[in-house]
Amino acid sequence: MRTSTVKDIAHQGRLLTLLNQREHGARRGLIVSGEWTTGKTTALKQLGRLHELRVRQRYPGSNRIPVVYITAPPKGSPRKLAMEFARFLGLPVIGPRHNTIDVTSAVCQVLIEARTDLVLVDEIHLLNHATIAGEDLSDHLKYFTEHLPATFVYAGINVEQSGLFTGIRGKQLAGRCVLLRTGPFPLNTEWRSLIASMENTLRLHRHEPNTLVKMARYLHQRTGGMIGSLSHLVRAAAISAILDQSDASRGPRSRTSVSTTAANPPATAVPRPCPTRDERVQPGSDPSSAHPAAAVSRRVRVVLLVPPGPGQPCPDGPAAGTLTLAGIPPDQRRCPLHPQRSDSTTPGPHTP
Repeated sequence: MRTSTVKDIAHQGRLLTLLNQREHGARRGLIVSGEWTTGKTTALKQLGRLHELRVRQRYPGSNRIPVVYITAPPKGSPRKLAMEFARFLGLPVIGPRHNTIDVTSAVCQVLIEARTDLVLVDEIHLLNHATIAGEDLSDHLKYFTEHLPATFVYAGINVEQSGLFTGIRGKQLAGRCVLLRTGPFPLNTEWRSLIASMENTLRLHRHEPNTLVKMARYLHQRTGGMIGSLSHLVRAAAISAILDQSDASRGPRSRTSVSTTAANPPATAVPRPCPTRDERVQPGSDPSSAHPAAAVSRRVRVVLLVPPGPGQPCPDGPAAGTLTLAGIPPDQRRCPLHPQRSDSTTPGPHTP
């Protein structure tokens, strides 16, 4: 989906790539910063996809590798960074006897021969110039930028506050890169167009058109305007509709109860006391009306439900009692709280 954020990053990335083609000194780069689930990684990959399509169209049948995508290693070292490049390029297995210089030289040689002109580095917020390891990793990354005729594009979570621009190295990096910010979408025409684009990709036979567009305000409140949360919510609702064979998305409100934002966490389920002996499910009765555990087992034929003792809270999880199914001998029925004791032994506090 071509959102305004993707368009800005694609335009700026293409501009820097053209500027750096004849550059012999320090090349300019791009840093994409923003909160989580605001579409940074998606925009980064979209930039790489568009650039590779242009190169493939201009040089058909070539053996170029125009785009390289890696993730900054957590608590990384120069060797780990070089190994990320080697893993993407599919270089042969590098053993412990190969030092960092050997791996780096091999990676640079392959990238130059493959005519790579765009390098995408995700999760750059893991690089912290306030630590010794972060300084070494930054120096090694700077070595790649100076020895490769490529444009480097970085993406990370709130890089301005992660220590990326601190110290001499951080100021040098900030001076060589253009910073673009991503954020939540406001409730406007673009947000509704984004929902309509996602809804048009659904392949549900009995789905009513514009159902999700009419819920644009609710979806904005539910996701906080985050495109990542919106995508997860819509796809989860569609998959739920397929799994329960209704094949019609009646909206995320009725299909999923998973909250996708930290501002609206799901309510904590309070365990209800187990029913008394008289309230327990009897054979032949409707199990869904007596105990919440039976609602999970509507698709199996329940013969006997053995919950814990009266007045005691059920264990965590939806299946609080023991569901005894048809065909299981009585001597093999186990109590969930006393697995070492079967129903055929001396009755315990959780057996009827």
